[in-house]
Amino acid sequence: MPAVTVSDITVLPRVISQPNSRPRRVISVTTAPQGFEGEGFPVRRAFAGVDIALLDPFIHLDQMGEVEYAPGEPKGTPWHPHRGFETVTYIIDGIFDHKDNHGGGGTITNGDTQWMTAGAGILHIETPPEHLVMSGGLFHGFQLWVNLPAVKKWSTPGYQDLRASEVALLASHDGGSLLRVIAGEVAGHVGPGSTQTPMTMVHATIAPGAELRLPWKKSYNALVYTLNGHGTIGDAGQPIHFGQLAVLVDGDDLVIRADENQESRSPQMDVLILGGEPIREPVAWMGPFVMNTKAEVLKAFDDFQKGLLGTVPAEHIKPVKPLIRSGEGSKLSNNSANNADIRDVHGAPKEVVEGNN
Repeated sequence: MPAVTVSDITVLPRVISQPNSRPRRVISVTTAPQGFEGEGFPVRRAFAGVDIALLDPFIHLDQMGEVEYAPGEPKGTPWHPHRGFETVTYIIDGIFDHKDNHGGGGTITNGDTQWMTAGAGILHIETPPEHLVMSGGLFHGFQLWVNLPAVKKWSTPGYQDLRASEVALLASHDGGSLLRVIAGEVAGHVGPGSTQTPMTMVHATIAPGAELRLPWKKSYNALVYTLNGHGTIGDAGQPIHFGQLAVLVDGDDLVIRADENQESRSPQMDVLILGGEPIREPVAWMGPFVMNTKAEVLKAFDDFQKGLLGTVPAEHIKPVKPLIRSGEGSKLSNNSANNADIRDVHGAPKEVVEGNN
């Protein structure tokens, strides 16, 4: 798991917990179910089974891979629309291309991030480059969806290309953990991502037997997803391992320990640490659209069908179809929403919306 490494971690700025700080307590540890995304690449649904009120301002998190593709196997997504939120794609191993109908795009590889603000509406595509399809190879990363408050859901779409060399690199107090601050602030050090919603995103690598005590903003929620390895979370030592998400509340610090013995293929423990200022607004979500009301979601589908979210660039001749992720609402046709699963801020199903094909 290369992402970003350093030859001498001892030269990095240290993150030191304040005296008498209080560790946050763990209220849940859940295991991400596996599924398939886009044209068929494997994912783990990190937020499955967690109350959306605890995730706020985050909506969705997929761990993509880790998978070793044979030649001809690498897959991506077709052109699809989004409105009302931001997508954050971070590649740990492998290569991914992005293009959108607002001119954003580029190629990201080990430790790079693509930050796309869908805002009022955008069409985009994510694919492995042709040479990777031909050769095969290792692929591992994640995609995070960050909600936007109502006043920003209609903002102009935007795109940020964040290089691995731009992340803020920090070390834990004893040098046992490497922290990559992608967005937000940790102990006065700021990551390169410009966020519409106040938040922090950190990729931490923790050496076997090491403990990370990370100061965390009190007004932010706290989510820790284990990308690799195993250890414990919280001061009480709740066990956590690869593919599990911990939700922590209250307190000043996050406490994460890596077990002394790790698997040979995962010699260290890697975690994704997320926190943000809760928006505390109703959430209506189906497929590629995250809005505040059911009517706004249905309008998004209607606007997409009318071409108001834009058109696919002329050099791409495949028809545009909405991307519906498994577990995110019901199957849709190109003309209507059938059995739309609209959720409020507590994740409770609301009335079913019937549509005509």
